[in-house]
Amino acid sequence: MRWERKTYDYGLRDLVCRTGDVELGVRLGVERSTAASWVRRGTRPVVTADVFDQDEQELRARVLKLESRVRQLVAIARLLMVLVRMSRARLDGKRVPVGSEKQLLVDAVGRAIHAVPLKVALRVLGLTPARYHSWRCSENPCGLDDRSSCPKRKPTQLAAREVRTMRQMVAGLKYRHMSIRALALHAQRIGRVFAAPGTWTRRIRQHGWLRPRRRLHPPKPKDGVRATRPNELWHIDVTIIKLLDGTRLFLHAAIDNFSRRILAWQLASKLDPTTTCEVLTAAGSHLTGEVPTVVADSGVENVNGQVNALLDPGRLKRVLAQVEVSYSNSMIEAWWRCLKHGWLYLHHLDTRAAVERLVTFYVQQHNSVMPHRAFNGRTPDEVYFATAVNLEQELADRRRQARAERVHLNREQSCEECLAREGPAEFLAAGAA
Repeated sequence: MRWERKTYDYGLRDLVCRTGDVELGVRLGVERSTAASWVRRGTRPVVTADVFDQDEQELRARVLKLESRVRQLVAIARLLMVLVRMSRARLDGKRVPVGSEKQLLVDAVGRAIHAVPLKVALRVLGLTPARYHSWRCSENPCGLDDRSSCPKRKPTQLAAREVRTMRQMVAGLKYRHMSIRALALHAQRIGRVFAAPGTWTRRIRQHGWLRPRRRLHPPKPKDGVRATRPNELWHIDVTIIKLLDGTRLFLHAAIDNFSRRILAWQLASKLDPTTTCEVLTAAGSHLTGEVPTVVADSGVENVNGQVNALLDPGRLKRVLAQVEVSYSNSMIEAWWRCLKHGWLYLHHLDTRAAVERLVTFYVQQHNSVMPHRAFNGRTPDEVYFATAVNLEQELADRRRQARAERVHLNREQSCEECLAREGPAEFLAAGAA
């Protein structure tokens, strides 16, 4: 009787294979082709545990041999681990930009997890589980063009509909007054997108979405207050200079608006109104009938009885910046910045005499040596005293002359390639010269 199902006993197959009789299998209900295949392939090897065939002494000797081998492997592994740690060959904080190297690491971890847990293998390499699984997912990228990762592998990621809604809300004018945190919570309240504010921030940074929040400022004036002649506007102010031991010194100075010339300055150990009067008196000692307007801030050194008494005779006129006029006292404050950061802070300010010596040098250089950009190369002294009026034209003529000399010198130079390119006549002429 033939079997209806194609399932046969292993004992029946072994019997047919050992006898080599196909007809015996046919008589026992096996199809002829199956029995012939059994005879042709032969018996299958049977896996058995050979330890059961050994006695107790042999088993003990084998265990001792395996333990010795394990100790050797552990010692080798420890030596390799020490070598790896000394060479700092770990992946924590290190980029692996080559894709083939990532694939080698992933394959090595896949082979190692058959013997050690995944956590142990990653700890040896210094690789975080998140990074390892990210590399594994990158092996089989998703076929969807609008997704960075496969939605089946990461089912908790935002859907495409939710991402489109986020973009519309971020770039829309309707919600531009909301912060990202408020926008994320509002989207949850109205039932559109249920995502954390951190997810919104990450998506905005990833896709480069821009919010329509460009600020509209009133046009700023490109030029501040400007005088039309010397001694029309002065600026006076005081700044604090700290010495290395913490002592404070007060530097008063007055600058002319038209020429940027430092008219007078004085260094004091304390903030005294008389110092302001002395600076104004020194600055106006050469006046012959002009009445300058002094722009000052509303500090106590500028607004007091002594300064008011100095202004009463009508020699000077004072206006308070940003109080009586709209503009600020920025010209003298800009000079403070240049003085401090461009000169004073480059030296050891240990004594008052050192500071006074440094300020004297810088004021002399500023007034007489350093050309100003606004004056096309003229110094503040030249502008204040109306000298070097034709300096701009002279510098232009010098530039043209220097360019002509430069071209002449360069054309006189020649090399072997130039002589060969010029021809035999020019070569002989150059040799005779």
